[in-house]
Amino acid sequence: MVNVIWAGLIFIAIIYSFLTGEIDTINNGILTHATSGINLIMEMMPLIVLWTGIMKIAEKSGLLHVFARMLNPILRRLFPSLPKNHKALGYIASNIGANMLGLGSAATPFGLKAMEELQKDNPKKDTATEAMITFLVLNTGGVTLIPTTVIALRIMHGSVNPTEIIITSILATSVSSISGLLLDYFIRRRKRY
Repeated sequence: MVNVIWAGLIFIAIIYSFLTGEIDTINNGILTHATSGINLIMEMMPLIVLWTGIMKIAEKSGLLHVFARMLNPILRRLFPSLPKNHKALGYIASNIGANMLGLGSAATPFGLKAMEELQKDNPKKDTATEAMITFLVLNTGGVTLIPTTVIALRIMHGSVNPTEIIITSILATSVSSISGLLLDYFIRRRKRY
């Protein structure tokens, strides 16, 4: 569906540029921004590789397991339908840890593994379970303590003070997480009654 929306927006922009005589703007934009996009990927790749590697080392060393055990009391309350030592809880904790460090790219594999584990217990394979929905809310609005990727982007683009966004990032992601989880809780509770 998103592909259709993007294709529609691109098509509208091209038609509009023809109608207004600004086709040169579209051509220049495509050529200039394609290069900018490739440069951004090349600049971000080392950061993504570094943090993905660090998260893999943390996973292999058992550090993520320790983190998962620390989060277990909170995760048990957020995911009451899951058994105590469910494999998905470890992946969820790893995903939360990566998101707290602002490493969305490193968090993605853990999120996919968590959803895969949650899907194994799903009796209706075409419908998301309560645990899946709660995890999606938690992942989407996840609290970010250190927005590493954004700080790196700000450094790459010459920001004078790239870390000034840390406090606002913590506030914004905390509010979004709390709001999302409260809404999830009330909808779940309402559904039961």
